[in-house]
Amino acid sequence: MKLRLPPRLGLFRLSLLAIVIGIITGYGAVLFRALIGFIHNIAFLGQFAVNYDANLFTPPSPGGPFVILVPIIGGIGVTVLVTNFAPEARGHGVPEVMDAIYYKDGVIRPIVAAVKSLASALSIGTGAAVGREGPIIQIGSAIGSTLGQIVTMAPWQRITLVAAGAGAGIAATFNTPIGGVMFAIELMLPELSARTFLPVALATGTATFIGRTFFGIHPAFALPSALLSSQAPATLTALLLFALLGALIGLAATGFIRGLSFAEDIFEYVHNPYLRHAIGMAVLGTSIYTLMRTAGHYYVEGVGYSTIQAILTGELALPGLLALLFAAKLFATSTSLGAGASGGIFSPSLFMGATLGGAFGSLVTAIHPAEGISTTTCAIIGMAAMVGGDTGAAMTAVTMIFEMTRNYDLVMPSIVAVALAIGVRRPLSQENIYTIKLVGRGHFVPKALHANMFLIRRAGDVMERDVYDIPAEADFDEFLHTHGSAGGLKHVVVTRGQRIAGVVRINASFRRGLEAAYTGVTMGDIAQRNFTLARENDIAFDIVQRMGRHDAAMAIVTKTGGKWRPGEIIVVISKEHVADSVVESIRPFGR
Repeated sequence: MKLRLPPRLGLFRLSLLAIVIGIITGYGAVLFRALIGFIHNIAFLGQFAVNYDANLFTPPSPGGPFVILVPIIGGIGVTVLVTNFAPEARGHGVPEVMDAIYYKDGVIRPIVAAVKSLASALSIGTGAAVGREGPIIQIGSAIGSTLGQIVTMAPWQRITLVAAGAGAGIAATFNTPIGGVMFAIELMLPELSARTFLPVALATGTATFIGRTFFGIHPAFALPSALLSSQAPATLTALLLFALLGALIGLAATGFIRGLSFAEDIFEYVHNPYLRHAIGMAVLGTSIYTLMRTAGHYYVEGVGYSTIQAILTGELALPGLLALLFAAKLFATSTSLGAGASGGIFSPSLFMGATLGGAFGSLVTAIHPAEGISTTTCAIIGMAAMVGGDTGAAMTAVTMIFEMTRNYDLVMPSIVAVALAIGVRRPLSQENIYTIKLVGRGHFVPKALHANMFLIRRAGDVMERDVYDIPAEADFDEFLHTHGSAGGLKHVVVTRGQRIAGVVRINASFRRGLEAAYTGVTMGDIAQRNFTLARENDIAFDIVQRMGRHDAAMAIVTKTGGKWRPGEIIVVISKEHVADSVVESIRPFGR
């Protein structure tokens, strides 16, 4: 029986759809940021305006201590949206997208895009310590999935559009086209090839163009001109210190992963979602008000870019204060997401990396100044290491931090630090901050991309040559009596005159229990037609696809792949041979 697979779109049409996704996601990112600004200005300043520069500190609220109520009110609104319309919109979003890719053929409900937009804008705008990249990734992915459901296409193509929407969202939000593509490659795409890369690149480029039209071409963070004009290579001492910082960030990333997971588990004990979210936001509101009263700014509310910008320009350099802000952000983000806020972890990771890295740089400078080591450089390295450490996306972290700061000189030290951060985190936490949530549901996703080496082997390299060519009128009992003494699985091709009547896989060990029995069955009676033909030079990938389309138990390999000729030696490839080849191909990569 042939499986009815959905028709596959041509690459040109798939690419056009990717461009449409890039356009919609780009404008979606613009509207999303405007909505955040509108809600933030009303909630904190009592002003009806959409202009909001997250890189500047929010002035003290005219409500004074009543600012504590702002996150609580926002949390109740988020709970209404998430509970009644789209539970998937709770949390940081990326795990839900990965779950859809690996377990749902890329299907995401269309309503998720709308609910995630409103819920996340409400969370971020009212002070929840979360980021905007997770929401726009989920929004872009939902847009890609929706188009993939409207237009009939193969599941892998819909998954490609989901990844394209994710890359487009992160690129438009941060003005990081390379980072958007790398994010899709490292975390979203199960397959990396020309047919999947091209749609992702087109969607990402289109969304970036639209984002730059509204937000400008400047990077996300401004750096001191002296740092940008520096042409001096990193010294060995600086590289060693950056490596040490990467290792320390690896420990911090582990703490963030474990802390967030712990907070989610703790808040689950409060069964009422409204009460749960209100408790968490009350704790957050108290925290940001306390920081305003004691340190002069809300610091950890919202995306936190103002704090990062202040560190990069040297306005914040006290090691003790930076270490305190790191701990406060870790606590605030874990509390926000654990209680039910809707937002991402990328911006909090940048914040924690900048504060911890800045504290490290300031401390080294105070104890023993070293060339290339400063609060700013260590903050940049810390951001890359923290993002890479907790997400596991090494190249995404390096490229995005470069694009967000436009400092090329720190790319090489960033690679070193990110590698160390992931190397330290992996033994302490096998799962990254995205997959740990999925593993808790029993849904595992790959931690690495492996080329299926067996799929490029020729049929002649994997086929079974010990095959029996038996006429259809032959007696089944006689076959067992003659060939069953050795036991094992026998592959039989049943012929009738000039054609193949079918195939049979026989467990010859049954002979031991049927020695005295007489079934009266012929080989033609038990032959099945679930086979397909292949040529000896066909590669395994094509044969496996053909077997899947025909629901075939075997592929019969002939010299021409066409009509079988009497007397021609018959060999086969069965599903068991495919499985054995897979095992053999991954053996070099085993532990």
